[in-house]
Amino acid sequence: MTKKTTLIAATIAMLVTGSALQAETVDTRIGKLEFTHSFADGYPTDATVEKLFDEMDFQRAVQAYIWAIPFVSMAQWQYAHTEQLGAENGQAVFLESYKDRLGGLTYNATTPYVLPFIDLAEGPWVVVMPEAEVRGAAHDMWQIAITRMTEPGKYLFVGPGQEVPKDAEAQDYKVAKSPSMNLLVGIRLMATDAKKRLEDLEQIQVYPYAERENPKPRGYLRPEGKPWMAAAPKGFEYFERLAEWLQKEPVAERDRFFMAMLKPLGIEKGKPFNPTTEQKKILTEAALVGEAMAKANDFFNPRLEDSHYVEGSFWEFATVCPPNQRREHYDELDGRAAWFYEAVTNNPAMHGQKTGKGQVYLAAYKDKDGDWLDGGTSYVLHVPANVPAETFWSVTAYEVSTRTLINNKYEVADRSSRMDLATNADGSVDIYFGPDKPEGDKAKNWIPTEAGRAWFPYFRLYSPKQAFLDRTWVLPDIEKVR
Repeated sequence: MTKKTTLIAATIAMLVTGSALQAETVDTRIGKLEFTHSFADGYPTDATVEKLFDEMDFQRAVQAYIWAIPFVSMAQWQYAHTEQLGAENGQAVFLESYKDRLGGLTYNATTPYVLPFIDLAEGPWVVVMPEAEVRGAAHDMWQIAITRMTEPGKYLFVGPGQEVPKDAEAQDYKVAKSPSMNLLVGIRLMATDAKKRLEDLEQIQVYPYAERENPKPRGYLRPEGKPWMAAAPKGFEYFERLAEWLQKEPVAERDRFFMAMLKPLGIEKGKPFNPTTEQKKILTEAALVGEAMAKANDFFNPRLEDSHYVEGSFWEFATVCPPNQRREHYDELDGRAAWFYEAVTNNPAMHGQKTGKGQVYLAAYKDKDGDWLDGGTSYVLHVPANVPAETFWSVTAYEVSTRTLINNKYEVADRSSRMDLATNADGSVDIYFGPDKPEGDKAKNWIPTEAGRAWFPYFRLYSPKQAFLDRTWVLPDIEKVR
């Protein structure tokens, strides 16, 4: 057979088999994707395969950022207590002053906090709640409520895989099983008298169950000026904290798909986190985009229907995620991330808008004109008379950058009904926000802000009354001072 006839035969064979290349390039939101044949019939080129896997890793890392917000927030909080403040296992951090609270996400500035983290790795622990004006709750590392602690008594916390001690029930322990090995006990001292609060504090005891015969309570410490920060770390450090703490805690059934997403990024249960240069680059970029999405999800998300307060209002309910983080057909994601990006813990007492018990948290990020709140602008919030709060009400300003108490030289971040405020003739109160101190009695009602820094407020009602529930009393929007 001649060369000519051989070439003809090969050409005919190609035509018969349909193997002639008809490459196709497809335009997508991530750029051009190339295929050996048509998109339907062809293979992605090697360069396209590389691009697709790179994008897959990036997208999964961004979503993992959003998924992990409550966990990383809690891990950073515990890190701040142990590494920055020096708290031991079970030792409470007592936060009373303005300066002491500056590191915590959306803390109130009225009632002191008593906050012990407990590691159950070596066995169950006991928390003794006294007969006093104290309220408490325990949360796991995903910030799911374990138990409320509103009654006096001995609370026994048992970790994953641990047996409840046989004699616990006979000794009247209130047994609570924690899904995570580490947990937080959050306690508020509700007494208005400072001396009484300290007396109540001294009666709170935290110690290992193994010491029950001769307990040595771990006591408490004050920050005493030490700087600390519980806001989730930025950039690559976010994923470093996530990788570190995933090793310490069991993987919940609902999180197994996310663990699969993290594996190609170098984050894997039971293995050290040693990311490649490329993995580190992807995770760093994902942390930036993830936080940007968290901001959009938190500060302006019309998809969160449960956040609705009243028609046309820029006030919204901050606590939209159920305490157990579950809905009828799915587990919470966006609602959970929205709350835990700017706040910590979630229990039934924090959903007073539905129950009329506990607290109500209203948040606002825009003024009446629909403009974002700015530290260089002066505003007024008109609080109508007869606020339907049986215990007290307060309004507190927070930094957008850290979601912590607004930091100013005056050490003022809140105004409340427990303070000596200037009151209008009809019983209403005007609260002022801005960089310039108002004149006269208005100064009593002023919360200082600073130009160049965005801020947002929480309006809290403790023990809301019916007038709030049925909206016969409505909080107006914040307005610019004209």
